Amino acid sequence: MNKVKILLVEDDPNLGFVIQDSLAQKGFDVSLCTDGESAWKKIQENHFDICILDILLPNMNGFELIKHIRSVNQNIPILFLSARSLSEDRITGFRLGADDYITKPFSMEELIFRIDVFVRRSKINVLEETLFSIGAYSFHSHNATLVLDHTDIQLTQKESEILRLFCLHLNHTVKREDMLKLIWGDDDYFMGRSLDVFISKLRKHLSKDERVSIVNVFNVGFKLVVK
Repeated sequence: MNKVKILLVEDDPNLGFVIQDSLAQKGFDVSLCTDGESAWKKIQENHFDICILDILLPNMNGFELIKHIRSVNQNIPILFLSARSLSEDRITGFRLGADDYITKPFSMEELIFRIDVFVRRSKINVLEETLFSIGAYSFHSHNATLVLDHTDIQLTQKESEILRLFCLHLNHTVKREDMLKLIWGDDDYFMGRSLDVFISKLRKHLSKDERVSIVNVFNVGFKLVVK
């Protein structure tokens, strides 16, 4: 079995080495970059399964780097690893396309757990239902693609996971706490804020068919409705 390839971008060489070594001991193939420009070059020249980015990077910060990554790859899981704990930074990261966010200091066990979640969810079970009809849209969850009038809309992994959960419960309410635990593994405040960001992005993707809507169910959760 091929190793999961991870791009780690961390400007602190000591911390970067510790993370790289710890992940390598768990069987991951980790490439380490210490600035945004070299990371962007490496991404253009290589295939990676997961990106782990710091925010405060020299030459190109993490927010700028994720914009570049998402311009060429909407599907690769991206995790921010940062000393910046402000909720605004987290929400900015999610709006730019991040799938997860861990605040320093952190435990390696938590980081490995988050990575394992991405790895498990990327291994699609061929027996699972992966093609859904949503009004005028077709949703291919196996490659995170939403199709409308022969035009592909590439979703991030988190967007795809949320939309698939909605499709499996079409026209029925999905509890917010269930969504957070199933997709993020936690239902804390910041994960709840990030869920709202992803719901907003999905509404935008689905806005070209008036029959399709994601409805807030007050104090309970959300419902994907197709009339």
